[in-house]
Amino acid sequence: MPAIQAPVAKWRDDEELNIFDASVREFFAREAPPEKCAKWREQGVVDRDFWLKAGEAGLLLASGPEEFGGAGGDFRHEAVIMYAMGELGIDGWGGSLHNAIVAPYIWHYGSKEQKQRWLPKMASGELVGAIAMTEPGAGSDLQGVKTTAKRDGNHYVINGAKTFITNGATANLIIVVCKTDPTKGAKGTSLIIVETDDVEGFRRGRNLDKVGQDAQDTSELFFEDVRVPTSNLLGVDEGMGFIQLMQQLPSERLQIGIQGVAMMERALALTIEYVKERKAFGKSLIEFQNTQFKLAECKTEATVAKVFVDHCTELLLKNQLDASTASMAKYWVSDIQCKVIDECLQLHGGWGFMNEMEIGRMYRDARVQRIYGGANEIMKVLIARTL
Repeated sequence: MPAIQAPVAKWRDDEELNIFDASVREFFAREAPPEKCAKWREQGVVDRDFWLKAGEAGLLLASGPEEFGGAGGDFRHEAVIMYAMGELGIDGWGGSLHNAIVAPYIWHYGSKEQKQRWLPKMASGELVGAIAMTEPGAGSDLQGVKTTAKRDGNHYVINGAKTFITNGATANLIIVVCKTDPTKGAKGTSLIIVETDDVEGFRRGRNLDKVGQDAQDTSELFFEDVRVPTSNLLGVDEGMGFIQLMQQLPSERLQIGIQGVAMMERALALTIEYVKERKAFGKSLIEFQNTQFKLAECKTEATVAKVFVDHCTELLLKNQLDASTASMAKYWVSDIQCKVIDECLQLHGGWGFMNEMEIGRMYRDARVQRIYGGANEIMKVLIARTL
């Protein structure tokens, strides 16, 4: 019996999608077994050749346009990959950011030349994407970005520092959020692509030592007089970056909700198995009413979260997911995710607090979900604006 029993969502009820799901899980079973994931956690980064293998297997740009090297799918295919990663415990690989956050900026706002130049290489894994938003002094408040891009002939000269950048130690194609006109606030913000292999003045800082997400390379990035052609601007005009970010953030926030549901489902499955095997006072933990009640609460909350996230996925596929609804999915699911995993860890007792136990790692990994993609407090501000 599955840990979460919910009706199959309309978006998920598709034979082709089920075949794709099976191929994704087969790929992860073959290329990301538990011992390899443990190695990635130890070294703090996923092996670079894994990206190339994922490209060969069709897992990169699954929703990207076929004419530019993508698989021609849609957000459903990205969701299938996210669910598989969460349910199988494939932590640390930034494929979803590459596929469903970075690449869409290029195919939505890029010129034909930009799409032809970058998307095929992203689909193959030759280029790994990242988006550099956060700075030491600017997190959820993107209007506070200080990184600048000043015109110098037919080039931009970029200066600034970024931090907490997912895929930061690996990425060689980075969308940089910067100010092309610092006097205009949000209206002076632009998105500019930097291919790190082709420029001077770009430097990676530390691969940051985090509370969780050990295999994810989350890094500092520094731009010191980095020169890129003005043709690397995303969009026809300068100053459109903030609008572009706001248009894409609902999808990013839904993805955090999807990841949360998948991790809850895995946490419940692991815990149900554990309490059936573990004995105390002469009987299995599952026989105690407290265990039953706690897991009943967790299963209910996880089921409600899954149904809501499936609803939001349907809205996104119809281009109807608004910022406030996406914010609800991001904040509420990530809060519930942390609560459910905390309860699951408690039912593991002292073993749950050990890093060698998967539930302990999940407890640490889940915490950042309430912070990145916009802190949950910001999500409540956005929702409150609709009152």
